[in-house]
Order: sequence, then C-alpha cells, then structure tokens
Amino acid sequence: MVVSHSSLAVIGLAVLAAAFVIGGRADVRGLLEERALDWLVSRQEARSTDEALDTASLLGPGDISAVDRATAIDPSELNRQQAVVAQWLSRRYKVAPEPVGRLVQEAWSLGQRVGLEPTLILAIVAIESSFNPFAQSSVGAQGLMQVMTRVHDDKYVAFGGNHAAFDPLTNLRVGVQVLKDCIAKAGSVEGGLRHYVGAANLASDGGYAFKVMAEQEFMQQLLRGRSVPTTARLPVPPVAPPEAAGGSGAPMTPVQPSVPPGGSPSAAATGTAPRLAALGY
Repeated sequence: MVVSHSSLAVIGLAVLAAAFVIGGRADVRGLLEERALDWLVSRQEARSTDEALDTASLLGPGDISAVDRATAIDPSELNRQQAVVAQWLSRRYKVAPEPVGRLVQEAWSLGQRVGLEPTLILAIVAIESSFNPFAQSSVGAQGLMQVMTRVHDDKYVAFGGNHAAFDPLTNLRVGVQVLKDCIAKAGSVEGGLRHYVGAANLASDGGYAFKVMAEQEFMQQLLRGRSVPTTARLPVPPVAPPEAAGGSGAPMTPVQPSVPPGGSPSAAATGTAPRLAALGY
C-alpha cells in the first residue's frame, strides 16, 4: 500500500511538472494542440464515412429521393379552401397534415378535370378507408377509395399494375374514374354512390350514400365559413318505409348510429355485403 501510494504520488507530480513545462513552452503546446485536432478531425471523417456507407446500403440501384417518393406537401402551399379542409381532415382522422394536404390538393385537381366536387372525392376516402392507403376489405376492395382491384385491374395497367392500388395518388385517380363512370351510369350522384358501393340492384345500400353525402356536407360547411367540430357525428340515415323493402310488410333493419371517426369500421367493412352481392356471391 505504501509503495503504491508513493508511486501514484510520483506519477502525479511528474504529470504536474510536465504540464508546467508544456504550459511554459508555446511551441510544445501548439504542437500538441495541432496533433489533437488532427486526431479529432480524422475520427469525425471516419464516422461520417461509416454513416454514409450505412445509408448507402439501404438504397437500391436507381433509387430516387425519399422526399420525391413521399405523398406529402407543405400545408402552406395549399390555397385557403384546401388548407381549411386539409386541417379539419387531419384532426378528424388523426393523420399527418402533409400527406392529407397532398391528397386534398390532388382531389381539387381531379375534381376540376372530371367535373366532380373535390369534397365528394374526399368524403368517399373518409368513409371508405379513413385515409388509410393500405386498407383492404374482405372482398378485395383496396386502398384509399377501396377500389375493387380485381374488377378494375385494366385501369391500373397505365400505372404499372395492380400493386399501384396501394399508391395513394394512383388509387385516388382510379377511384375517381370509377366514381365518374358510376355517376354517369346512374344519372345522379346518389345513384352513382349506390353503384360505387355495389348496391345498385339491392333494396338498400346500408346508408352508404347518405354517409358520404353527410361527410361531404361537413366539408361544404367549412368552405362556407362555418365551424364544424372534428368530432361531429354523422347523422343516422333515415329508415325506409316497409314497402321499400320489397312489399313484404316487414320493416327494414334500422341503420345503427355512427360513432366518431376512428372508432368504427370503415365502409370497407360495412359495404361488404353490397359488394359481395354485386359480384354474385
């Protein structure tokens, strides 16, 4: 113990003496500082190289920028009407404003090109998938607008194939094309929605058209400058009279009251029966 204590004391004194000597000689101090700086710089460069290699290993040949692939936009780039709707939808469905803003912008662009209200397009997305681009129903309806990919696979050819159904913008464009055809066939928006959900030949569409148009009305109110709570419940669809159920005299089953967004199945699930019937199941 005495030897160890004495040895440590000697080492400490030697270090202290060296520090005094180096501190008194500017040339020695400058040399040590230069070497220390060179060592730190070399370590930083090595670390940066390692990080660059790690990042490069995640990219495949020909990969484009991740920012270019992302379906997103700076909300400040939207016009006033688009920004109001995007902010409301973002809060209502608990999704990020950047991708919702891009979808709102696309809905406005598509609506102008095909002659549809952009709020109608967005209302269908809301009811069908709650803005989940990877949603899929039990009968194969996929993506934001729950397009039946197997039925409309020809419309995805121009976009590279059926897997494009899970690209948000592609699904939106194909869905709008299908919706436009349905409205033209039915002769009205309400009738077109019944065709869209596969209930054109059924006694009831389960309140689908009513829900979509009610959600659209919320957005229309926003555009008129009114305040609409993000937790606003969709109204309950009216119950058809007994004779509307085919004259059997038995009343139709009333539609259950809807719950706030995020707390109920999307129309991808609630529209399963009409879609199955439309496909002949």
